[in-house]
Amino acid sequence: MRFMLLLKGDPRPDQMPSPEIFEAMDRYNRALSDAGALLVAEGLLPSTTGARVTHDASGAHVSDGPFTESKELLAGFWMIQVASREEAVEWARRVPFEPTEEYGPEMVIEVRQVAELADFDDVPESVRQSEAQLRAKAAGAS
Repeated sequence: MRFMLLLKGDPRPDQMPSPEIFEAMDRYNRALSDAGALLVAEGLLPSTTGARVTHDASGAHVSDGPFTESKELLAGFWMIQVASREEAVEWARRVPFEPTEEYGPEMVIEVRQVAELADFDDVPESVRQSEAQLRAKAAGAS
């Protein structure tokens, strides 16, 4: 099963992570990799560099960052492949975090299972075949 570990927050544009944080995250990512669980891990730039596209009945609307509700924003993510939700939660518990001035008193990591077509009953066979082709094409591009 694939899971996303979503690191909530919005890094400040004027503050880079400390070398100690980079080193701790590197150790964590290596542990995930060594366990065969890591598919991808990325940090995100602050919302000041981002945009939101909102779709409604009148069309698509673009709002430039920054965005105010930092608990609703993402600072980074991991995509992992593990045997169970419990294993994904255990990896989320192991993310290296200590409350600091850089990141505040709390870090929230949301654990979400990735939906697979196999999770749905009424997917047309043509869509299943198309997804398989898209995945094969994407795998060949890397």
